Amino acid sequence: MRFLSLFLLLSLSLAAQTDVVLFKPKPIDGTLRNPGRGIQTFQRFEGQSLNPPTSWSEIGPEAPLPQAEGVIFPKSSVAYLRWYWSQLEPKPGVYAWNIIDSALSEAKRHGQKLAIRVMPYDPKSPLPEWYRNSTARRANKPGDQDGAIWSPDSDDPYYISHWSALVRKLGERYDGHPDLDTVDISTFGYWGEGWGPYPPSKEVQKALVDLHFEVFRKTKLLMNFDVQEMLEYGISRGAGWRADCWGDFGRPSKPNFAHMVDAYPIGIASAGVRDAWMHGPVSLEVCGTTASWKRSNYPLQRIFDAAMRWHATTINLKSSPIPEEWRAAFEEFEKRLGYRYSLRRVEHPRQAAVGVPFLLKTLWLNDGVAPAYDRYQVLLELVNGDRRWKAPLPIELTQWGPGDWVYEGPVLLPENLPAGHYQLRIAIVDPTTGKPAIQLANEGREEDGWYGIGSIELR
Repeated sequence: MRFLSLFLLLSLSLAAQTDVVLFKPKPIDGTLRNPGRGIQTFQRFEGQSLNPPTSWSEIGPEAPLPQAEGVIFPKSSVAYLRWYWSQLEPKPGVYAWNIIDSALSEAKRHGQKLAIRVMPYDPKSPLPEWYRNSTARRANKPGDQDGAIWSPDSDDPYYISHWSALVRKLGERYDGHPDLDTVDISTFGYWGEGWGPYPPSKEVQKALVDLHFEVFRKTKLLMNFDVQEMLEYGISRGAGWRADCWGDFGRPSKPNFAHMVDAYPIGIASAGVRDAWMHGPVSLEVCGTTASWKRSNYPLQRIFDAAMRWHATTINLKSSPIPEEWRAAFEEFEKRLGYRYSLRRVEHPRQAAVGVPFLLKTLWLNDGVAPAYDRYQVLLELVNGDRRWKAPLPIELTQWGPGDWVYEGPVLLPENLPAGHYQLRIAIVDPTTGKPAIQLANEGREEDGWYGIGSIELR
């Protein structure tokens, strides 16, 4: 009966709305620094010195870096940092969480969120000394071709238990942290990317992937693009994905292989990966640097087109400078990474009765290539002097991928809202703070982050 009464009341109210206000917000063309999307900083934060044009370090910072003058780099809402096992667990069971705590604090101070990966080892950064001196099994010998680096037997229960302990402690401490954006699923092999000459059994690989979903239930996970079966498995469990050789069109060391031709398109075309962007973000890392791209004469527009086709949300350029003649092209490219919401049309009545619902019609455009993956809330606000009343609109932005979107529905007014002339404002807010979090690609943004969309008289 209550639903029927509300339906009749709404029908009568809407039938009486003959004097309708139509408002068409003006779009803007500039870049927008919005959370969880765009070009990342790497192993540093916004405003800190860049890497040289063609080199970088894989060793994550353990303390804040100083700010620098005259840094020319895209504005960034995500800082991507990764650390080796030896940095985070210098002694068995003793964890240097201060390193990640400091990074999270730095991210917040710079208005960024943190994306992270923990890594077992690589050819230059060995496993923790305590691990190498333990009873753990080694996969190679000192005299082998790759014997200079101590590679673990990843099927060894010792490896599984100690690496799993680090991942579990990481999740217990940081899952759902408000300043943490994504975590890479890291299992075995160089950089933890899940490939190499000494893989564990498929059962162990899956168990190490499963562990991340067990301990990270709130923070978004990304699966590395290396082993197709594991990539598809992680995506099937809800992860997004990342690829770390975006842009590679061939190198002298591999004359018959290019990631952009021989690996990524084939892997993405599989049924398990093609539509992964609909539920989890896609993050791409430059192969080399943009300066090395230019030196190798890589086709810039084809690289951009691939990122758009794969629905990329974030890009890691390794915090190396973009060649000056490419900056304008990167600026245009950056605009479409992830989401870019704008309000195109608003209809509402000029007058409404106190306590009676009125109809709001809106047309939106997402001019990006992906949705927002965090659950932001769209709020309508009525303002009359010091009186402010907010109504949540049932819009699920995580479902609003590229293209046009319509929201049409009743705004239910409380019976105790006084009559008067009210300004109408709209904003996309962080539900934990209630404050505007996402800039629209529209003119009219007010100092507090809200957008005016007209006015209404309540009688």
